[in-house]
Amino acid sequence: MYRRTDNSVSSLNYHFVFVPKRRKAVLVQDVAKRLQEIIFDLVTEHGWKLIALEIMPDHVHFLVNAPTHEAPSQIAKWVKGRASSLLRKEFPQLLKIPTLWSASYFVGSVGQVSMETVKRYIENQRSN
Repeated sequence: MYRRTDNSVSSLNYHFVFVPKRRKAVLVQDVAKRLQEIIFDLVTEHGWKLIALEIMPDHVHFLVNAPTHEAPSQIAKWVKGRASSLLRKEFPQLLKIPTLWSASYFVGSVGQVSMETVKRYIENQRSN
């Protein structure tokens, strides 16, 4: 999936995993549905392309294609920040844990070709 602007062509796909504080299984039923809505709103607002989303009781997998001017750390901050703020206001039971999310998160870049393929392509540039 390529994203084109006046200055660039990119394919930046990020796989995020977010975990509630102490890996509590709080992302269930209405909380999970509302979290999905919040993420969909952010996707629309920022012009991201959602590739996959899975909300499990104790973690979230989020695969998104993002523009070049938005760093993965910003994306994580926006998702976790808005979700925490809104979910804790709307679901008082979430106030029992000190914060909704663990301070850490996982992010990995996901490409359309393997790293080995790109490495070979670069190494073969001189011979072409």
